[in-house]
Amino acid sequence: MALDQSALLEVLDALRNADAADRIKQAAETIDQALIDAELTAVIGAGPHERSASRTNQRNGSRPRTLSTIAGDLELRIPKLRSGSFFPALLERRRRVDQCLFAVVMEAYLHGTSTRKVDDLVKALGADAGISKSEVSRICADLDTEVGAFRDRPLSEQHFPYVFLDATYCKARVNHRVVSQAVVIATGVAADGRREVLGFDVGDSEDGAFWTAFLRSLKTRGLSGVQLVISDAHTGLRSAIEAILIGASWQRCRVHFLRNVLAQVPKGSAEMVAAAIRTIFAQPDAEHVREQLDTIAGMLGRQLPKVETMLREAADDITAFADFPVLHWKKIWSTNPLERLNKEIKRRTDVVGVFPNPAALLRLAGSVLVEAHDEWQVAEKRYLSETTLALLHPRSDPADQSVAVPAAITA
Repeated sequence: MALDQSALLEVLDALRNADAADRIKQAAETIDQALIDAELTAVIGAGPHERSASRTNQRNGSRPRTLSTIAGDLELRIPKLRSGSFFPALLERRRRVDQCLFAVVMEAYLHGTSTRKVDDLVKALGADAGISKSEVSRICADLDTEVGAFRDRPLSEQHFPYVFLDATYCKARVNHRVVSQAVVIATGVAADGRREVLGFDVGDSEDGAFWTAFLRSLKTRGLSGVQLVISDAHTGLRSAIEAILIGASWQRCRVHFLRNVLAQVPKGSAEMVAAAIRTIFAQPDAEHVREQLDTIAGMLGRQLPKVETMLREAADDITAFADFPVLHWKKIWSTNPLERLNKEIKRRTDVVGVFPNPAALLRLAGSVLVEAHDEWQVAEKRYLSETTLALLHPRSDPADQSVAVPAAITA
């Protein structure tokens, strides 16, 4: 939207009263906002409050967005639409993560963990002369505030019938030693079908107390309506789910389970075993799923008794998905939906190598996850449709986690 004469005079007056650096920043902010508004006008075919036969959508408020530039941090407003989504071509979706990566790299320098690879990255980011400790502290403080606010936000506005949990591993210095630290992630599918990043933390994923504390933090923030939790069999996780998310079923990730089975199988038999187990998940309803598991376990047990034992011991855990709508099965029987998040975190963290401390790891991983969450919120396509989610039995009390999960729905 073009600036009218009154608005232009206000901008010029503000620029006169600002120093040189602020003038550049304010001018850049005004120009960028005008470009964003002009792009939206072109997209929907009408300006604000304009009557137009070519209008295709309605404005519906805006959300703030900070753009870091050489002129300073520009505070912009990204318009929202009544239906669909809009993201201006002017902005880079992952700018926040780039700033965070820069801060983490520089913090690594300050802790004596610089490498040739990090040197090259810093030069590529245009920081040949380096950066002061105070600037690193400022950037880190800003990012910590943003990530912290996201991690503490309330989750009580709606139910999350499906919750996914997973972990990816990175190196960090703890007590003067380099150790493997897990970035644990919780995502959920809300009642409206959209995915959200519910929370994340850094710690020991094989520690039951850690998982219990993590899930309890989600509950404290208002997580409710959970009917199925999908995850790998991390030590202590299942007992944490039973203790904190009372009444929720647990779906053991079928992909991770199959890998565990194949690790016990001779290479020559791996393809046959994998194909046989996959038939369990190709059945039309819950009854046939469980019948097929029993059949396959017996068949494989003739030559591979250990595989039969694994299948029978995990039968309830790997077929929990079958008690939910068939249209959801492919989306809830594994943690594959989190693989893209894990890969993006690894891509970013691999640049750093060893983090100077767990807080730096949390800062970078958290920034990646906040960006992913933002993108899910404006995506046109939802993870699951509201229509099929309505097939789930509603809970009478949002805080009640003791209601049984629904019976299988096959229509």
